[in-house]
Amino acid sequence: MTSIYQTVGIVGAGAMGRGIAQIAAQAGSHVKLFDIQNGAASQAMQALEQQWDKLLEKSKITAEQTSDYKQRVHACATLQDLADCDLVIEAVVERLDIKQSLFAEIEALVKPKAVLVTNTSSLSVTAIASALKRPEQFAGFHFFNPVPLMKVVEVIAGLKTATPICDDLAIFAQQMGHQPVMAQDTPGFIVNHAGRAYGTEALRIASEGITDFATIDRILRDQVGFKLGPFELLDLTALDVSHPVMEAIYKQYYEEPRYRPSVITAQRLAGGVVGKKVGEGFYTYVNGVAQVPPEPATPILADMPPVWVSTRAVRRAELLQLLKDLGANIETGVSPSAHALSIVAPLGFDVTTVAIIERLDPARTIGIDMLIDDQLTKRRVLATNPATRADMRDAAHALFARDGKPVSVIRDSGGFVTQRVVAHIVNIACDICQQGICTPKDLETAVTLGLGYPMGPLMMGNKFGPTELLEVLFNVQTVYGDPRYRPSPWLRRRGALGLSLMHVED
Repeated sequence: MTSIYQTVGIVGAGAMGRGIAQIAAQAGSHVKLFDIQNGAASQAMQALEQQWDKLLEKSKITAEQTSDYKQRVHACATLQDLADCDLVIEAVVERLDIKQSLFAEIEALVKPKAVLVTNTSSLSVTAIASALKRPEQFAGFHFFNPVPLMKVVEVIAGLKTATPICDDLAIFAQQMGHQPVMAQDTPGFIVNHAGRAYGTEALRIASEGITDFATIDRILRDQVGFKLGPFELLDLTALDVSHPVMEAIYKQYYEEPRYRPSVITAQRLAGGVVGKKVGEGFYTYVNGVAQVPPEPATPILADMPPVWVSTRAVRRAELLQLLKDLGANIETGVSPSAHALSIVAPLGFDVTTVAIIERLDPARTIGIDMLIDDQLTKRRVLATNPATRADMRDAAHALFARDGKPVSVIRDSGGFVTQRVVAHIVNIACDICQQGICTPKDLETAVTLGLGYPMGPLMMGNKFGPTELLEVLFNVQTVYGDPRYRPSPWLRRRGALGLSLMHVED
């Protein structure tokens, strides 16, 4: 294989640098690995050789390839050894002053046409390039850890980056077996920007005392299909990594409410309760296994009250059919009888508001989340209001669990859990498109590969309904009076017109 960059220098021999070195060598480049710490580059080379030996043992590569890859990587003793490189990739500590100083030194050593790139995940590419004489030769090239397995790389153009530089980097990413996505130089680029919604909104829900961490995780796994719940994910990435990113993006966007961090993670970080790696986070870990509290038992009732369904309920026909299948005694009057359990299914509004508007007895009113077709979910979510009687709560729980599908009962919330989190994910993704940070196609690719979501955020919005999610945001904003739920113009216009969120104007 002939690489577009014959000789590639990598500064920083940590996990990221080693991973980039591995795939660059496999793409046919000669790789020069340098680290300021004595012996680090040599240790990284040994680790790479061991990795290739393991791949050989598993028959993933041939003996000839193993030998070839090993011969392509060399440890460098000084930065000057990178002078003949066509491309130099930096993967050092996330400090602007250090990166600026390092690149100024590298630029003075390499040939004029050499391309310099940073693997920064959170700093401005333009700010780093401001220390250079040839900023047009500089770009962002952001990989994800572990590099060989995470098959996406963000190619970021700084303010003065020449277009052909990014085009060539995209070709090189493909030669390394990765999928390039093109991004503008904005805080968080694509993946870390789009990823703000999942955890921050879940934290907001938890901070309101609506339900506990484990229940939020169960709901989002079972209703939407996420591999990990937000608190499982935060424990895995660790708060000493994730909370500073939350703060950085919030500050870089001049305190945009959509990205507001949580005092929950700030406090836990201060207390050292950062996640799985220390054995204690949102869950306690024993031998690396999370100790998850059991789900509340389904109530057992001798008698079940009749059930009345609001005429304004979302997916009312489906809800009525579900109740019929569950064997409920369904009332069909204009209003519920004095003994009936009243079921409402709002989008964005809380159960309290719906009960008042529809003049229902709050003590006998329960909400159910019907944003997603019940047949597509593995869990049902009910919500009480502050006045709901315990017997009515238990009756609803028992009724909706009759077919064996798990049921979570949470406290009153505008938008339930799934509605709020999904709407937030889709809204931020739409705002990324509105700002022109990347194309809708690259957004979908970056989030799916970089975050492991069950689908891209725009596809998620299309699947669950742009118009419905727009209604969720408008109504949640009404309930909370919080600008974080302000709909993006991209979502507002397409949702109002019933268009696909992937639709791009001519």
